[in-house]
Amino acid sequence: MRLTATKMIITDHSVPDPLVKGRMMTTPPLRLLDSELADIVGAVVDWKLKAACGGQLELFFAKKAERPQARARRETKAKRLCDACPVVAECRTTARANREYGYWAGESEEDRHLLGFRVTAPIGIRARVADDEKRQDRSA
Repeated sequence: MRLTATKMIITDHSVPDPLVKGRMMTTPPLRLLDSELADIVGAVVDWKLKAACGGQLELFFAKKAERPQARARRETKAKRLCDACPVVAECRTTARANREYGYWAGESEEDRHLLGFRVTAPIGIRARVADDEKRQDRSA
C-alpha cells in the first residue's frame, strides 16, 4: 500500500475467486482520493465530534458521593441532550461494547447492566445490593 499526498493506492489486489476454490484472481487497484479516505475514516472515528454533549462532562459522570436525588436530576438533564443527539446510536453501541461508566446515549450504567451489558461494578446496582445485604444481616 502506498500513500501519496493526493491519493492512496491499494496495490495488493488479489482476492479469492468465488467460482474456483483455491484460485486467486486480481482486481484493478482501488484508488481513493484523500477526501474520500477522510470521509471513510471520519465516519468511523469522529462521531463524537457531532455529539450534542460535547464539553458537558458534569452531566454524564457522577461526582463523588452524589446523592440519589442529585443523580436523578443530573441524568434527567443528560437524557434531554441525548434525546436530541444526532449520534445516539453510535454512542449507545460504544457504551455497550466498551462497558463504559457514566451516562451514555440515554442509558445509565444500571440501565445497561439490566439490559445484559455488564460493567465491572455499576454504581446504582452496587449500592442497592449493599443496602439489601445490610438489611438481610439485620433481620437474621
